[in-house]
Amino acid sequence: MPAPALLLPSPVEVLDDERLDAAGVRVLLKRDDLIHPDLPGNKWRKLKYNLEAAQAAGAARLLTFGGAYSNHIRAVAAAGALFGFETIGVIRGEAHDPLNPSLRFAVDHGMRLTYLDRQTYRRKTDPDVSDRLAAEFGDFYLVPEGGSNALAVRGCAELVGEIDEDFDVVCCGVGTGGTLAGLAAGLATGQRAIGFSSLKGGSFLSDDVAALQRAALGEVTENWEIETGYHFGGYGRAKPELTEFVDDFQARHGVRLDRVYVAKMMYGVYDLVARGRFPTGTRIVAVITGPDFVSLTR
Repeated sequence: MPAPALLLPSPVEVLDDERLDAAGVRVLLKRDDLIHPDLPGNKWRKLKYNLEAAQAAGAARLLTFGGAYSNHIRAVAAAGALFGFETIGVIRGEAHDPLNPSLRFAVDHGMRLTYLDRQTYRRKTDPDVSDRLAAEFGDFYLVPEGGSNALAVRGCAELVGEIDEDFDVVCCGVGTGGTLAGLAAGLATGQRAIGFSSLKGGSFLSDDVAALQRAALGEVTENWEIETGYHFGGYGRAKPELTEFVDDFQARHGVRLDRVYVAKMMYGVYDLVARGRFPTGTRIVAVITGPDFVSLTR
């Protein structure tokens, strides 16, 4: 499969911060946001083997699902444009004009949009809904919402092998669980993964991560956990303290954190460090999965 110019392995940067130094904790940033402007971070890693599978199956068309501000929808549209697939985006809710920036990007990159009301969207994988989509759009390769499946786990597991530095813990944001499932699968003995849920009431994500690992690995690893207390109101939402953290982080380190996933993860890391969760000498890798594409709802 021909690939666009990708920055792989993505850089690893030391986070120089006196607050971390005072706690005796070393944090490294895995800058997956720099892999590609339109296919950053876990979006590329989740799609990599799905794109190969679609190509191997002779599929000309990708179909996927997402909300109106979905970074995943953006990424699939970009992948289609880069790798020569037609793309269909099935969007939750009603159509609105003008299109928001995320959907405008998708359309500008060749994606055809269709919409499902929220009740039908909850049944999007039921046979009657799938048959209706197939009747309308023809044969397609289905990329699941958020891109998380067994192939995505395989792609995300490769990230760990790119880290030359010794580390104890790897951290990431969690939305559908594929990135965490893959990171944990790639770890060595004694290393752990911590996911930070961006969803309110995210306890169910543990079952999703376990299911993804069973599908990809045939077993569930025991080296991961999910923090559910840093969602700041839920997906796509924030509170003033998170916005202040994002602004301060950019001023200190020159990196603008994605507020949907990455900022919540980084806020959680700093908070856990301040609470003494990590012993002196702990080495943490924080995965920066993507840039700040999406405007938060109020």
